[in-house]
This record gives sequence, structure tokens and C-alpha cells, in this order.
Amino acid sequence: MAWLEYLLPLIFLFPLAAMAVSVVALRNLHDARVSSPFDAHPLRGPGQALRDRLDHAFAGLFLDGALGPIVVLAPMVYGMGRMLFADRQNWLEWSLYGGLSTALVLICCLRLIRDFQRIRRLKLGLACELAVGQELQRLIRPETHPFFIFHDIPADTYTIDHVAVTPHGVFVVETRARTQPLNARGVPQTQVVVEGTRLRFPGWSERQPLRKTRQAAAWLRHWLSRECDTEVPVAGILALPGWDIDNSDAPADIQVVDGDRLATLITETRLAPLPDELHERINQALMRRGTHPLPAHLAGPSL
Repeated sequence: MAWLEYLLPLIFLFPLAAMAVSVVALRNLHDARVSSPFDAHPLRGPGQALRDRLDHAFAGLFLDGALGPIVVLAPMVYGMGRMLFADRQNWLEWSLYGGLSTALVLICCLRLIRDFQRIRRLKLGLACELAVGQELQRLIRPETHPFFIFHDIPADTYTIDHVAVTPHGVFVVETRARTQPLNARGVPQTQVVVEGTRLRFPGWSERQPLRKTRQAAAWLRHWLSRECDTEVPVAGILALPGWDIDNSDAPADIQVVDGDRLATLITETRLAPLPDELHERINQALMRRGTHPLPAHLAGPSL
């Protein structure tokens, strides 16, 4: 029975299959998410959505790094088993096994490179989120009470990075991380020009950060007005940590800052006075909203 020559070598793949099952079972062994001991709701700090995405990225790196060698070895192990049970040697078949293993090695390397690049981008985004969150914490002090800061507020299909509730308005703070390019002398180019609908970085331009900030501010304004049964003043702020901002042509509805003077900007900007009752209703609504995070595939803000 010639088909046994192809079936019996599968025996040699059983140990590799057992190792692959163990790797898949251990992929989520590390879970950094914690829940409150008071109400069992997930605790969400600055950059929580990026933390979750970073955990998923490390899990993907673990899978690619551990499963890659197993998958690469599978054709070679099966081919060696075929040599033991085959009546005659077919060098074309053996070369196909070698070519398949070589192609799998290339695919595994490309996936590892992709994982490292993804983790690097997420770490940069998380660093900027934490820097902006630390700057916002300066608002919470007795002499400026009542200032409240909320992190990672879920919207419909995305999360709002930060929301600052002050006695004179509500501020949506979106954070974006961008790598600074180097000039011919190796010096980082740090200036970004803000225009009506786009940001002009050195060598490229983007429209999405301003559009997403406007979208988040409009969504929060509409949602708070519905929750509180009255109009709530909401303004959008885009933070680009580490960049020098040229606001000479900036739009009036969005303020773009580098992050260092974010707390001062929020403290000095007057939208409209919020009565104490409305202020409390806004805080309660945001606290309720913050206890219902989005699924992981929707929660990550764009970098």
C-alpha cells in the first residue's frame, strides 16, 4: 500500500504538534490587566488601550518566535520520515521539502520583523500617552479643584485618550506619537506646521490626527448633551509630545500643543462656566462610560 509511505511519517510530527499545542495554550499566560477590588470593573490608566494592544503584540511575538521553528522543522522532519519508509529515493520530492522549509523561514523572519516594528511603534505611542497623562495630573491639586481627568473613554468605535473636566468646560485631549526624521547632519527635525485640515511634518503631511480630534470632540459634545439634557461646551486639543508646533495657520476649533504646556492651556482656556450640578453630572456620566471598555480590536487609538 503506497499510501502508507505518506501516512506513517506523520508519526514523527506528533512531538512537534504537542509542542505547538503547548505554545498556543501559553500565549496568554501574561495578562497585565487588573480589576478594581471594589466593583470588579477594569482599572484604566493613561494609555490603557495602548497597553492592551502592546500585550497583544507581545503575545503575537511569542507565538511567532515559538511556533516559527516548529513550523519550519515540520517539512524537514516529515521528509526524513519519508526517506525511511520510501522504497526509492525521489530527489525532486526531497528538494520540495527543503524549498518549503526555506520559504517558511523567510515568512517567519518577516513576521518577526513586523512584530518588532509594531512593538516599537506601540511603545512610542505609550510613552507619549504617559507623558501627556502625567502633565494632566498637574491639574488635580487643591487650589484648582474641581478638575477631573478621565483616561481612555470609549466612544462608538474608538477610544478618546483623555478627557479633562474643568469648572469652565470639557476638553478632549488626543495624543499622537510620530518619529522625528533626521536631516543630512543627523539632527532631528522637530517642527510641525498646523494648517486648517492637516499637519505638515518634515517630509510628509497628515490629516487624520486633526480629523480624529474633531470627531472625538463632536462625539463627546453630542453624547454629554444627551446624557445631561443640556448643551455642554467641549473643545479638542491635539498633543504631539516632543515636537515644535507652528500654530500661525492653525484652525480655531482645535488647539495643537507639544504637551509641556498642556496643563496651563487647559487651566487658562475658558469655554463656558459649568454649574456645580452640571459638573457633577458630567463626571458621573464619564465614570459610567469608562467602566465599559471597547473590545481589544476596537480600543486601540491610531498612532
